[in-house]
Amino acid sequence: MGRHVIVGAGQVGAHLAERLAGGGHDVVVVTRSGSGPEGVRRVAADVADRARLTEIAKGADALYNCVNPQYHRWAQDWPPMAASFLGAAEETGAVLVTLSNLYVYGPVDGPMTEDLPLAATGTKGRVRAKMWRDAIAAHRAGRVRVTELRGSDYYGPRSTDQAYIGETRFVKPLLAGKRVPYFSDPSVPHAWTYLPDVAEALAIAGTDERAWGRAWHVPTGPAVSTLDVAGRLCEVAGAPAPRVYEVPRPVFNALGLVSPMMKELRETRYQFDKPYILDSSAFQSTFGMAPTPMDDALKTIVAAHRESERTGN
Repeated sequence: MGRHVIVGAGQVGAHLAERLAGGGHDVVVVTRSGSGPEGVRRVAADVADRARLTEIAKGADALYNCVNPQYHRWAQDWPPMAASFLGAAEETGAVLVTLSNLYVYGPVDGPMTEDLPLAATGTKGRVRAKMWRDAIAAHRAGRVRVTELRGSDYYGPRSTDQAYIGETRFVKPLLAGKRVPYFSDPSVPHAWTYLPDVAEALAIAGTDERAWGRAWHVPTGPAVSTLDVAGRLCEVAGAPAPRVYEVPRPVFNALGLVSPMMKELRETRYQFDKPYILDSSAFQSTFGMAPTPMDDALKTIVAAHRESERTGN
């Protein structure tokens, strides 16, 4: 079994830590506050501090970048953190496994594959594209071993407030029979990536050398509309028929005047205005991992929601 250092204990980092620890690995979780799931070693550190991150990663087989700066601060916060990750991986020999997203491609017509050009038009996408270019250049120069996994919008147990179809913004109000606002046309097909599948794919990438030296898409099911997800969720839960409505574009834009997060969402709105389709066949065929069927995922989500309601957590 190996030693794995995971930076970030949010909606992905916690799942990954539990997945690796459950497999018998020695797991260290690093956050600014020292938080993290039970059953692993937790360390408080500033990831931008290269010397400190290098110290923590000594002896590690893999170093996972699962952090996510505040949405409106990516241009300021990501560069020093990315440099720290790359430097720590180079000095310790740990494989650097970075969790990224599809922003790097910019607007795309048709299914997204890993061989698309990194043609991001927005600030956030360009930041992530540069991170990957720097990492893969270091890999090709023989300085470090890297891989990157890209998923679409997340859903699943313990999803954060930012998740479009997550617990707070989607699951909880729908199962309570409330109306749910949506910031684009909810009838447009969209790829949704299940959080436990993200953790599983990261664990594979950190332990299988076939993953190193390129980027991959996390196994993700067929694109379905938000209305379809809502209907299936409520059917699984035996809840009232869902009521999802589109927030008018002027209201969406106006919210950006008072909310930094909403302002930033304007940049990625294109992902929801027309079909957003992810092709993850490369990872699936190489590693034999299929995405969790959505109906199975929704059953798990409903069970987790009910347990949370019962315990008050």
